Amino acid sequence: MNLPELGVGIGWRPEIAGFVAGLPGLRFTEVIAESLHHPDAELLALRERGVTVVPHGVRLSLGGADPVDPDRVAHLAHCAELTGAPLVSEHIAFVRAGGMEAGHLLPVPRTRAALDALTANIRRTCAELPVPLAIEPIATLFDWPDAEYGEAAFLTELLERTDALLLLDVANVYANARNRGEDPLALLDGLPLERVSYVHVAGGAEQDGLYHDTHTDPIRTEVLDLVRELCARRPPRGFLLERDGSYPPAADLRSELDAIASAAGLSPVT
Repeated sequence: MNLPELGVGIGWRPEIAGFVAGLPGLRFTEVIAESLHHPDAELLALRERGVTVVPHGVRLSLGGADPVDPDRVAHLAHCAELTGAPLVSEHIAFVRAGGMEAGHLLPVPRTRAALDALTANIRRTCAELPVPLAIEPIATLFDWPDAEYGEAAFLTELLERTDALLLLDVANVYANARNRGEDPLALLDGLPLERVSYVHVAGGAEQDGLYHDTHTDPIRTEVLDLVRELCARRPPRGFLLERDGSYPPAADLRSELDAIASAAGLSPVT
C-alpha cells in the first residue's frame, strides 16, 4: 500500500474552510466528492501547501442491488484528478433502490447475496478509478434479520474479494458495538488492520437508548481509547476528525484535534 503518512487532519467543509486553512501542521484533509465540481481555490491552496486532499464519496450506493452509476463513478475519478489525491473513499452502504433515493446511508444485510452485490460494484468502481478505493463501514442503528456473517467476518471477506482498502471509522466501531451490546475491541481485533488506509474519528450522543454517530457532538473518551488501542495494534497512516454542522468554536476544534494527536502519539496540527 503505497500511501503517504498523513498524520492528523480534519474534514474540509465550506463553513470551516478558514479554520482548516489556518492549521499550521495540517498534512491532509478530506472533501465530500459530491460537493466538488471544479477546482476550488481554497482546496487548491491547501494542495499547493503540500496538504493531501482525499475525495470522500457519499452517493455511489456500493451496497445497492443495481450496478453503480457510471457517471457517479466518473465524477469520483474526476475528483481524484482535480485534487491530485493518492486515493478516494466511499461507504459500504446503499442510498437508492428501485429508482428511489433514501437521502441517508443505509446498512447492507450481512448476507452472501449482499456480499456478491458489493463485490461486483466495488470491482466496477475500482476498474474506473485512477487511484485506490478505500471503503468505510457505516454506523448503524439496526441490523437486518437473518445475517449470515458477523460484521468483522463480512468486512474481511469483502476486502479479500476486492482490491479495496479499508477506511476505518473508530466512532462507528464504538457505535455499532455499543448498540449491539458487544465489545468494540472484539470487532477491532477481527478486522484486517493491515488494509486500513486511514481512520475517521467523530463525536456522537445517546438518545432513546441508542448511540447516534452525529458528527456534531464532542468525541467521547471511549472513542479516543479506541484510537490508542488501534495504534497499539497497528498504527494507521492518518486520523481525520469529522465534523458536519453545528460547528463549535475554533478553540474546541483545536482541542479535539490535539486530543486525537495525543491518543495516536502523533504531532499536533494546531
